[in-house]
Amino acid sequence: MKRSLSILLVLIMAFGLTACGQKEDKPKVMIYTSMYEDIIEAMDKTLDKVFPQYDIEFFYGGTGTLQAKVAAEIDSGKLGCDMLMVADPAFSLELMEGGILEAYKSKNADNLAFDYDKDGYWYPVRISNMVLAYNPEKYSKDEIPNSFYDFAYDESVKGMISMSNPLQSGSAMASVTGLLQKYGEEYFEALGKQNVTVESGSVALTKLETGECKVIMILEESVLKKREEEGSKLEVIYPTDGTINIPSPIMMVNEKWSANGNIKACQEITDWFLSEEGQSNIVAAWMHSVLKDYPNPPYDAIPTKEILKNTIPVDWEKCYREREEIRTMFQEYITVPES
Repeated sequence: MKRSLSILLVLIMAFGLTACGQKEDKPKVMIYTSMYEDIIEAMDKTLDKVFPQYDIEFFYGGTGTLQAKVAAEIDSGKLGCDMLMVADPAFSLELMEGGILEAYKSKNADNLAFDYDKDGYWYPVRISNMVLAYNPEKYSKDEIPNSFYDFAYDESVKGMISMSNPLQSGSAMASVTGLLQKYGEEYFEALGKQNVTVESGSVALTKLETGECKVIMILEESVLKKREEEGSKLEVIYPTDGTINIPSPIMMVNEKWSANGNIKACQEITDWFLSEEGQSNIVAAWMHSVLKDYPNPPYDAIPTKEILKNTIPVDWEKCYREREEIRTMFQEYITVPES
């Protein structure tokens, strides 16, 4: 009896070690991303099903956090990731110039409706839109700003407006760059005089609900998510002077810098994200598809083609090359909380 039990225990231990060994032997892919954590969690579960042969993990951080992390890792001689999915193309330009990225001609590139690097160093994987939002249960739409311009100059909302931090958020930095191009520095001087609050989107949305804020500058997806998941009455305003359209890229790290060097896995993951199946997961996460003629916008959003008829363009080279100058300018006029 004792001998049989001993053999059984040995077999159980051997099976356990084999299973662990098989898990450890899976090619690993680490992805740095600025997508919301709950969206990442859903994506992670989906990728586990789509790619059971790979061990895919995510690290979340705002764009500012990821930029600092990557800079520190470059100094150490190796990145901790194999792929990145960040807020805007500006960071892609920096990583390309630094020789960090791997070029890859995705089989799905021809189906993309938005610009991408022709050598394959980065592709847009999701479309976010910076918009305005308000609470129709507290204020009438015709008594609040419906444009980015009035957001800064309409004194009736002074002290009751909010936006995200461009020192931490890539989408906020892109928006500041676009508004600087369109309206000049005086726009941010006006925003400062409006006593705009710089804070997270979740805090700003709560203030809309309570009436503490009349109107906020925020990503469209944050409002759509709240409407679908919570039945919120908060509404998106697509600004009359143009929505700020932000194509968020996916990119691969080359073998010299990659944490795990599993380029083939990264290529397959890239192709999946740029496929109709991958894009259905993006749209389900309240962001717009990057594909031509994708049939549906996100929940409660207007069609992507309608948004693209009126946008404020962003110079991505300027957003990269003049990043520190733009951040400094912003802080000269607007109080930014210490992180």
